[in-house]
Amino acid sequence: MIPTIALVGRPNVGKSTLFNRLTGTRDAIVANLSGLTRDRQYGDAQHRGQRFIAIDTGGISGEEEGVDTVMAEQSLVAMQDADIVLFMVDCREGVTAGDTVIAKHLRALAKPIFVVANKVDGFNPDVAGAAFYELGLGEVHTIAAEHGRGIAQLMDTVLRELPESAAPSEEEDLAQGIKIAIIGRPNVGKSTLVNRLLGEDRVVVFDHPGTTRDSIYIRYQRHDTPYTLIDTAGVRRRKNVTMAVEKFSIVKALQAIEDANVVIMLMDATEGVVDQDLHIMGHAIDKGRALVVALNKWDGLEADHKSFVKTELERRLRFVDYADMHFISALHGTGVGHLYQSVERAYQSATEKYSSNFLTRILESALQAHQPPLVRGRRIKLRYAHSGGHNPPIIVIHGTQTDDVPSHYARYLEKTFRRALELHGTPIKIEFRSSENPYAGRKNKLTARQVAKKRRLMKHVRKSK
Repeated sequence: MIPTIALVGRPNVGKSTLFNRLTGTRDAIVANLSGLTRDRQYGDAQHRGQRFIAIDTGGISGEEEGVDTVMAEQSLVAMQDADIVLFMVDCREGVTAGDTVIAKHLRALAKPIFVVANKVDGFNPDVAGAAFYELGLGEVHTIAAEHGRGIAQLMDTVLRELPESAAPSEEEDLAQGIKIAIIGRPNVGKSTLVNRLLGEDRVVVFDHPGTTRDSIYIRYQRHDTPYTLIDTAGVRRRKNVTMAVEKFSIVKALQAIEDANVVIMLMDATEGVVDQDLHIMGHAIDKGRALVVALNKWDGLEADHKSFVKTELERRLRFVDYADMHFISALHGTGVGHLYQSVERAYQSATEKYSSNFLTRILESALQAHQPPLVRGRRIKLRYAHSGGHNPPIIVIHGTQTDDVPSHYARYLEKTFRRALELHGTPIKIEFRSSENPYAGRKNKLTARQVAKKRRLMKHVRKSK
């Protein structure tokens, strides 16, 4: 699974600045104020091709009161659950009591810890970082996050601690079967659904939000067909369940989506569609995963409420109209068996391979029905199509002026290919590429020859007169 790297430290040591550098975004608010980050930020990042999830946490001072106590609690959970921890300190302030408190927690963790001394600009790096060796966490790495200094060298060292994960072979993928991730908000019934799909109480369930932490991979067979269920649930006792744990489940859901073939998006029918559902679903779509939507706790609703929920689903989920939708009761098993049919159909659509000849014929049919528009007085020409990958299906279309294809025509082509290929439950991506002109670069040379020939001809005409 994609690894996680947590950034922890006191307030205002530059965690959010480094987070923005690693993710290439401005998602974390940065200002010269302590305690600005109240909640955990997470984002996709990569360094030299190695992908990971970066987690920005609130600061820990050791003197928290009120809401700051919850913020510090979340930071401690991030330390425990991350694969690698970057402990950030401030070169300008030296070692503080807060740094000592955090270091005490980190020394108890059996995982790679890197001390990162930030704000080294204007200082001798060796001298600025020397004081932090007394924390007892090994080598100190100096950076200037605001200016990007030293970050590449830091990440080269950090990522060497991650084991190299070889891509599974096709035979291994087949042995694991369809990998199904169950995702959704806390307390919508994910673990109950896993147990129902397995037909046994394989996963312990508590009627309490936030019992979910680590992802569980469960391999099994159903009617001689192999499957792997990915439940973003690590079983914890009630006494260990905290709001911080609940929030960390979002990161685990992102990891499960990354590793799945098909995602079952589980929602609570009693609450309808909420913004967080759309956020999680949007991430699955962005990753190109095949999707099945399930509304849980359906059997306990009144008829009027069912009608209202269906209307809301139709209105708010138009962007995933290709996904099958099921109304189920994970607790009683109503409608759960039909999920397998949709999962298998979505997986088949997402992984089917198509010949270039077949895809080009579909393109030609689409062009005959509706020609591309004119751009600057010239018609966009689309010549042929071929497959660019699967899970999700990628259709690559070659032609001229393809950079000018308007979005509405791209959507028309997407719907045409979806209908012709009979795709269900999977997004489809259309990529346009402009064909290279074989005469590009020869124009000036060819024109010069023509000019020389014309001059010789005119000279011959004048002599003949």
